[in-house]
Amino acid sequence: MTVGKTLYKLFSLGLGLAGGLIAGSLFQQLWKRVGRNEEDAPDPTDEDHPWREILPAAVLRGAVVGGVRAVIARGAAIGIKRITGSWPTS
Repeated sequence: MTVGKTLYKLFSLGLGLAGGLIAGSLFQQLWKRVGRNEEDAPDPTDEDHPWREILPAAVLRGAVVGGVRAVIARGAAIGIKRITGSWPTS
């Protein structure tokens, strides 16, 4: 394993933890704007909410988490390339 690859793994692990917090916070802010006056998104196992309320929340959460993960992974790879001079391949 190359130095760049090792650094990338360590760097992205730490950023991944922070990214989870960022994604959760971002989703909560978005949900407050689109979520029909509800503070929290409906839980998929809550029997008081029908599919038409649960599915949009799940899709939005997945999109936010996926987007944040992509930004973090790409940013980490760019940072490692700047440090080591080579792109970390997976």
